[in-house]
Amino acid sequence: MKKYFILMAAALLCSCQSEDENVKDGGAQAIRFEISGDFGSPTFTRSLSADGVEMTDLWIFDFVNEECVQSLHLTPEDDGWDSPEMTLAMGNHNVCFVASRGGEPVLDESAQTITWGSPRDAFWADKDVTISQGSSAVAVELTRVATKLKVVVNDKVPANAASIVVKPERWYYGINYWTGEPAVMKTQERSVAIPASYVGTTGQLAASFFGISAKNEWTTNVAISAKDADGNVMASVAITGAPFKANRATEYSGRLFGEDAGMTVSLSEEWESAHVGTW
Repeated sequence: MKKYFILMAAALLCSCQSEDENVKDGGAQAIRFEISGDFGSPTFTRSLSADGVEMTDLWIFDFVNEECVQSLHLTPEDDGWDSPEMTLAMGNHNVCFVASRGGEPVLDESAQTITWGSPRDAFWADKDVTISQGSSAVAVELTRVATKLKVVVNDKVPANAASIVVKPERWYYGINYWTGEPAVMKTQERSVAIPASYVGTTGQLAASFFGISAKNEWTTNVAISAKDADGNVMASVAITGAPFKANRATEYSGRLFGEDAGMTVSLSEEWESAHVGTW
């Protein structure tokens, strides 16, 4: 489904804005970006609130001769997401796009990265664009650069279970916005609260965790545990060499509680958007 954004260049220029010589000497053209892509479920739509469902951030970076000369950033507080325009100098450009669902993004221009405190669904594209007299519109298709770890608990959830916790040995919290490759690897626990309605149920609980992923499949070890409200470990399993890949969901499913705890690992062929719990 094709969507459009308005980017107000004068008002939303970020600090990577050193004026390119082509703008001063050779003129420029206002270009409209027609952005499309499979944004999963629900459909990628404009939202006036950062609710973690619709895309909440959009960046566009304009590179000339491998140097970022200007960048734009839209958040839910900004107007005009329906028909994006950006003024580009005459000549050749490499334009890079990042759209995400938020999660405390931090832009590091020196490292050319965007890092999320809590990664969520994210998309990226780059486009070689040549600007000449009469240029007006450029079609851009974004692709998912996120991966998802989904833990499915098939046995009964004990009454004192408060959270599902994962600790991957290798997990990426950011993206290099020029190359589209994952960046900023961290090793830390991530948790999902278990809603009270799932306590005592069997085969109903699932928890999802997002990260930024390389296009090619890679592996890491992951420790999975359940904790009570005081942070005490109630149960745990360890997965060795779990596969991950951009636009794929890795699912661990099995029994977590009791002496027969154990899980199997599978890498889905298609993105799975369903989830249970809060994240």
